[in-house]
Amino acid sequence: MQLGTLLTRHARYSPDRLAVVCGDARLTFREFNRKVNQLANALSGAGIRKGDHLACVLPNGPEILTLYWAAAKIGAVVVPLSPLLTAVGLAALIDHSDAVMIFVGPATVRDIDSVRSKLTKIAAAGFVLAGPAQAGYRTFDELVAGASDAEPPPLDIGDHDPLMIVYSSGTTGEPKGIVLTHYVRAMYCTLYGAAWRMTPESVSLHAGSLVFNGAFMTLLPSFFLGGKYILHRHFDPAEVLATIEREQVTHMVMVPSQIISLLEHPGLSAARLKSLQAVISLGATLHLPHKQRLTELVPGKFYEMYGLAEGFMTILDKGDPVEKLGSVGCPPPFFDMRIVGEDGRDAPPGHIGEIIGRGPILMTGYYRRPDLTAKAIVDGWLYSGDLGYVDEDGYLYLADRKKDMIKSGGVNVYPSDIEQIIAGNPAVTEAAVFGVPHEKWGECPVAAVVLDGKARLTPDELKDWINSHVAAKFQRVSDVVVLDTLPRNAAGKTVKRELQAQYLGRREARASTAG
Repeated sequence: MQLGTLLTRHARYSPDRLAVVCGDARLTFREFNRKVNQLANALSGAGIRKGDHLACVLPNGPEILTLYWAAAKIGAVVVPLSPLLTAVGLAALIDHSDAVMIFVGPATVRDIDSVRSKLTKIAAAGFVLAGPAQAGYRTFDELVAGASDAEPPPLDIGDHDPLMIVYSSGTTGEPKGIVLTHYVRAMYCTLYGAAWRMTPESVSLHAGSLVFNGAFMTLLPSFFLGGKYILHRHFDPAEVLATIEREQVTHMVMVPSQIISLLEHPGLSAARLKSLQAVISLGATLHLPHKQRLTELVPGKFYEMYGLAEGFMTILDKGDPVEKLGSVGCPPPFFDMRIVGEDGRDAPPGHIGEIIGRGPILMTGYYRRPDLTAKAIVDGWLYSGDLGYVDEDGYLYLADRKKDMIKSGGVNVYPSDIEQIIAGNPAVTEAAVFGVPHEKWGECPVAAVVLDGKARLTPDELKDWINSHVAAKFQRVSDVVVLDTLPRNAAGKTVKRELQAQYLGRREARASTAG
């Protein structure tokens, strides 16, 4: 199941089918395969060998899409990193990933330059810029110039050779690089293609970042089946609506914040969405009122996926009963799920426990972290760290997040990462970060802090300090509350659920007074 062979096959048997649309570029499978081959051969010429790691901090565009497929053809391992990460965050993950080459976009150059001395595993020639020439970088065009567009020499790439390392968390604390193989990504092709009812005639539109794992839910099935894949450089609801109409888009995956933006756009109408066959929500729970409105606009087209990049998923199918709309569905074929109580036993329907699962897309493990891998995968079961329950029919309902993870705009935000940053402020003696509901992003972080008795910082000043020091934009806190003490349980642990309840109570009281 060597993933790179998919393009080779389509270029041979369906050469004139339209494969990729990005901006003004409209490439057939023959044309796109030649570009991929050219980059693959250029990488080999630059000394990249099977198993080498290639970091990329690229915006959406032909370059990142070409890199994914070129790496697959030569057995290299891509490490996609979010452009939202700041310099400190990027340096930590690039170093941890053992990358020997990095691809960056113009907007990231300044951040990379500020930490370049720390990236000792990357040679001077290993800094590649997808954009206009700048000192210290080889441009993408210079890298591929003169390289052959013929198929690269065949390599012995097996099912279980790594293809990608996807980092699931922030940048401090414990980096968790999820290792995904050619086999796992091949399973994405078939399992998700079947789940969304995709065919070679499907037209997929993606307007979210290609560095996040959710992008592969439609990207890989589209290229597996030989469909048309449309990539937007960024999410713009007006352009999304125009593209759906113009290109007769059939499939689209979005995070809840994007769906909400689309629902709120004045140009939205059911007529403009009539070509859609599947609208797939993932990354965070889409609140029930938004689900209901979306299903009114596109009846029988809505899917919701709950899943972990580590290797488990449930799907709320478009054909599931309307009374299950508040759930996140059930496991698809070849997947198993259990709800496990604190005693390790299976919880009965209606009782909350930890969600664990297994299936054919399970990660190899966390890169360079066998300790974390052993905690996450026990006897073949992936322990999600999320809490939920199933009803009598086996549909899954999310209840809480055991690990206190916050999902904001489809991105996993770990409170401990932010707490460690706050602890670096000498005015702070204690801090706890928790998530609160947010209409657009699903959730957003809030910090509760206990200050040193001599401190004179205001909450707004501390908020500004925190947000200037976090490693990524999605880690910025929306509010800071200053307390005399943090609530604790009998074991002395901070009770974040109580903090959240107090905060939401105060917020409701303020809203009621304002009303």
